[in-house]
Amino acid sequence: MVKNKTSQGVRFERRDILKLMTGMPAAALMSVAPFTSAVAQAAPRQTSEGAGQESEHPKALSDHEWKMIRILSGMIIPADERSGSATQAGVPEFIDSWLDLKRGILLDQIRGGLTWLDMQSNWSFHCNFADCSTARQKQILDRIAWPEKAAPEDASAVAFFNTLRDLVVSGFFTSEMGIRDLPYVGNEPQQKWNGCPAPVLARLGVGGGKTPA
Repeated sequence: MVKNKTSQGVRFERRDILKLMTGMPAAALMSVAPFTSAVAQAAPRQTSEGAGQESEHPKALSDHEWKMIRILSGMIIPADERSGSATQAGVPEFIDSWLDLKRGILLDQIRGGLTWLDMQSNWSFHCNFADCSTARQKQILDRIAWPEKAAPEDASAVAFFNTLRDLVVSGFFTSEMGIRDLPYVGNEPQQKWNGCPAPVLARLGVGGGKTPA
């Protein structure tokens, strides 16, 4: 997860996620591809993120796990000036449907990670993760959000969070809201074509101010 650290803990930035995705080699992005292929069966649906409001009864997750996934989705991709959060985009429904389709090891990993979050919350703050304040939730996530800085004993929790982050990012950027959030206008009609932008030409190493043949 790419994020900024503030005095309040972890803050997740959508623009940093986009930079990370565009900078990844193709092989690294292949792990995201299977999630997008399931959109037809588990497409995110835009929902309201009102307090205590649930979109539907979960299929693979328990009610408690479902509540945690909704919280974590909104923390990984929060609402900003561009669009709503991953929770509002229907990503928790997408994740639950995907887990229901796959079951097995993936569901066990997500379930184990959620249990780890609850254990750490109870040990540190005497409450379940979902019942802690946002600041305390971020304090726990700080331990596993940076793999290179995480303690060896937290390796399994780091792997869980990496997997959950991939699910959230994949679900959001294949949702209607997430597609609108992407800086891509290829599917939009243009009144006038002014050629390839100069920064793109420079990146491609094409000079002369002309588009490549």
